[in-house]
Parts: sequence; structure tokens; C-alpha cells
Amino acid sequence: MSADESLANAENLLARREQARTRLDQTEEPDKAIEILQELADLAREVEAELQRAKRAAETEAATLRPDPDAAGS
Repeated sequence: MSADESLANAENLLARREQARTRLDQTEEPDKAIEILQELADLAREVEAELQRAKRAAETEAATLRPDPDAAGS
């Protein structure tokens, strides 16, 4: 998966987080609030994972585009 794909996934997850946050603000039921808070925690973990994937993909992509400094001296 490319860095751009991971970032797009993270953006989608953040949109879902905003929707859940809106639902949390509108609920008055404690059990429902707890359920939504768990969903928010899960989404936060998923966003973090996608950002880490994007970072690794960007580093890999940059490494493949960068010339090997050791190869220049050969």
C-alpha cells in the first residue's frame, strides 16, 4: 500500500471519528455513550496504524528514489 493510500484511509477514519463524536454529543444514554467512546478509541488506534503505514511507505518510496551514496564511489 502506498503512502497516499494509507493517508486516504486515515482521512476516511478521521471522518468516521467525527461522525462518532457527533453521535456521542447527541446521546444521553450512558450505555450508548460508552459504546461510542469505545468506537472512538478503536478509530484512534486505526488512524495511528494507518499513519505509521504511510510513514513506512513514504520512507520506502524515498529510499528507492534516492541514489545509493555508496554506489557513487564505486
